[in-house]
Formats: sequence, C-alpha cells, structure tokens
Amino acid sequence: MSSKYKAVEVAEVGKLNLVERIVPEPGAGQVRIRVEACGICHSDAATVYGRLPGITFPRVPGHEVVGRIDALGAGVSDWKIGQRVGVGFLGGHCGHCQSCRRGDFVNCSNQPISGGHFDGGYAEVMLAFPNGLVSVPDGLTSVEAAPLLCAGLTTYNALRKSSALPGDLVAVQGIGGLGHLGVQYAAKMGFRVVAIARGAEKAALAKKLGAHHYIDTNIDNAAAALQKLGGAKIIIATASDSKSMSGLIGGLRPRGKLIVLGAGTDPIPVSPLELLFGSRSIEGALTGSSIDNEDTLAFSLLQNIRAVIETFPLEKAPEAFAKMMKNEARYRIVLTMQ
Repeated sequence: MSSKYKAVEVAEVGKLNLVERIVPEPGAGQVRIRVEACGICHSDAATVYGRLPGITFPRVPGHEVVGRIDALGAGVSDWKIGQRVGVGFLGGHCGHCQSCRRGDFVNCSNQPISGGHFDGGYAEVMLAFPNGLVSVPDGLTSVEAAPLLCAGLTTYNALRKSSALPGDLVAVQGIGGLGHLGVQYAAKMGFRVVAIARGAEKAALAKKLGAHHYIDTNIDNAAAALQKLGGAKIIIATASDSKSMSGLIGGLRPRGKLIVLGAGTDPIPVSPLELLFGSRSIEGALTGSSIDNEDTLAFSLLQNIRAVIETFPLEKAPEAFAKMMKNEARYRIVLTMQ
C-alpha cells in the first residue's frame, strides 16, 4: 500500500489545490479511513472561504464521506478494519459538556466539524473519531450513501422530529440538493406533500419524487396557495433565501411551524402578528447525530430513497465545487476516488 495519498486542500482562502500527502497513522481514539466517495455540500464553502469559527489552514473539506476503516488507533473498540463507514457534518461529540450530559449530542459545545476543524473527505485518506462514525448498510453503494449523510439526514431528521402526522399537509420550499430529498422523505412518511419552487420546469420532477401539489412562486403567492390547501402543518425551508422563507409564514395553519434548513446569512423578516395569531413558530434544525444518520440510511434503503447524483473524480474537485457554488449541480455532486 502506498505511503502517500492524494487530497484536495484549502491552503489559502478561496483556493482548492490537489496535493500529495504522507499517509498518517491514527492517534489514540481515532480511526483511519480509505475514502471511496465524498459528497460536495454547500456547507463546504465555510471551509473554502474561511468562514467557520476556529478553522485553520491548510484544511481538506468534505463531510459526506464514505469509505473503509484500514487502521485503528489505541483505545478504539466496536469498529473493525475493513468495515464500511460514513462521516457526516458533526465529527463526534465530547461526551462531557452540558448538552452531551443531557443526550443532546447535536448541540455539543465542543463539536468538531468534519472538513472544518479536522481534515475531511476530499481525499483518498482521512482520520475520524469513533463516536462520529456511521455504519453504512450493504444495500447502498458508497456514492449513493454519501449525500444522504448530510442532505439526507438534514431533511429526514427535521421531518421525523416535527409534530406532523401522516396525512398532514407538509411543504418543502426549494427543489434542490436538500429539497429533492425532502420531498421524497415527506411522501414516504405519509404526509400530503406540497413542493414550492420558482418556475414551472421543476413541477414534473417534484411530482415524480412524490409531491401531491406544486406551487410555482413565479405565478402564485405561496402563502395564499398553501392556505387554499388548508394551511401547512410544517414547512421545511431548504433554499437559503431569507426573503422567500418570510413569505411562507402566512401559509402555516394554526400552530404550524417553519423549520429552517437552508443556511443563509440574511435575517428572516417576520411580523410578530403572524406568529401571535395562530401560535405559529420558526425553528432551525442542524443535521443530526451519528445514530440519526444510521436511521436515515436505513429508512432510505427501506423506502428506496436516493439523491439525484452526478460524479466527479477527486482530481476535479475544484471544478465540481465551482459548479455547486454556481447552483448548477443537479442535484448532488459526489467525488469518487480511483
């Protein structure tokens, strides 16, 4: 086995470069993974452009990683060499902060971000922490599993932990990298699904993915259209457009909730009256824990839910990342290793 491996790193803000590195030995409490596939996610921009607090360079992005363990550090148990595993956005909780002591691992105060606080999956090799690992079922290929570890988990977890019940009206704003998975999960969970997007061209895809209704915001007022359907119990906002999110609040039924998944930076304008009258609310949802990720993969396999994927070899990661940032990905991009 070669003593070197290829990686695509950010050495200076905004630039991705293909480099060759020495294969590292895992330290105590680490595993080494031979990467087979890694999804490209919009959140990778926080690494590439240096926006993540605490980030240092050089850094290898990537947090939708699937590969096989090829070395175990001291003290690692319950994981085996040759086992296929995944690594998501949350790299592993500390286990001793207040959130962890209450079982809220997602909000761990010392949570390392994969591909941000430590090197991620735009590489043939990466090191990871055992409590951040996800067991990947045999029924999913590594390419299929990769985008489910972030885009899939984010939408699946938000829906299953919401107050919506089968038969309730649930809307998915945005039919992109997150939304096209959200529609599938919502339909398979038994909700009455409304897909909301700009333009008529995504209507056929939304219906194919399982949506019962489609709202084209170029033509219709989304809030009014939702109220004609009875009002949404839950709206998951996957497109990071704060103004569009604001316009959806009026489409919630009494005690309905807007769940924000799209990571925009602009404030969401909201009238207190829209929240007070009807007891409506807004909340955010951040991916999930490693066991949540295993649930996501299991449900996706059971219900035959898959991302629409295009693949690029690792060497073309800069080109693939640029395509994603220009919103030209249809709908998830996955890097593959030779």
